Amino acid sequence: MSWMDVIGRVSFSNCDPIFDGLDEKWSILSAPPAWLTGHVLRKDCLTAPIPAADYALHHDELLLLPDLGIVSSGDVGSVLLFGSRPLESMRDIALPSDSSTSKVLLRWALGNRGLDPKFVESGPDIDTMLAKCDGALLIGDRSLMASREYPDLVKLDLGREWNESTGLPMVFGVFAARRDSPKNHLIRAYNDMISQLVKFETDNSWRSSVISRSSEKLGFPHARMDDYFRREVRNRMNDRDVEGLTTFLKIACGMEDVPEWAFHSE
Repeated sequence: MSWMDVIGRVSFSNCDPIFDGLDEKWSILSAPPAWLTGHVLRKDCLTAPIPAADYALHHDELLLLPDLGIVSSGDVGSVLLFGSRPLESMRDIALPSDSSTSKVLLRWALGNRGLDPKFVESGPDIDTMLAKCDGALLIGDRSLMASREYPDLVKLDLGREWNESTGLPMVFGVFAARRDSPKNHLIRAYNDMISQLVKFETDNSWRSSVISRSSEKLGFPHARMDDYFRREVRNRMNDRDVEGLTTFLKIACGMEDVPEWAFHSE
C-alpha cells in the first residue's frame, strides 16, 4: 500500500469524531502524538494530527490542512498535571514520552508563574511517575483515566491555563503533511475527514453512537464522554483557533513564521 493511502491518527479518543467511520479505502496508522510527526516526515502516511510544537520544529518541511485540529477553549480535560503537593512546591515533574506540545506548554506556563522545577522524562504511567517525582504530566486517554482514579491529584489543566493567560483557544494538535505531498491526495483525505466531522456535528444519532464506542473503550459513562466532546475537546478549527495556534507557536515555541496551509477550504 502506498503511503498516500494511509492517514495517521492519535491513539487516543480525542480524534474519534473524525476517524470513527472513516471510509475504509484509507488505511489508518494509530500512534502516540509525538510519534506521528516522524511517520509523516518519513512518508509512512499522507497526513496525521501531530503536536503543534512539532510543527514549529519542522514547519519548513510541512504544511497544514485547514479546519482540522485538536482544540480546547478552556478546560481540555485530558492534558493535566497531577501532583502529590501544591504546584508551587513541586521540586520535580515527570514528563511523558508520548507528548510534545504539552511539555512545551507546561514549561511556558510554569515559567509565567516564576516556577522552575526539574523535569524528568518518563514513560506515561502515573504511579511510576509520582513514585519518583512530585508531579506528573499526562495527556490523552491516560490523563482522562487518571483524573477519574485520582481526582484529588489534579493540580493544573493546561487548556484552562493557556486560555486564562492569553484569552485564546489552545490548539494541541494540527493535521500536517509533507510539502511534497500531492495536493489532490491531500484534498481527498481532507474531504473524507471533514465529512466525518460534519456527520458527528449534525447527526445526533451518529454522534451518540460514536460517543458510545468511545465510552465503552475507556469505561466511562456516556455522559462523561459527551461532555468531553461537547465542552473540552473539539476537532474543528476556526479563525480564532488559528490565532491561538499562531500565538502558541510564537510565544511558547519561538516560531516567527505564520502557519502555512496546503490549501484553503471553500
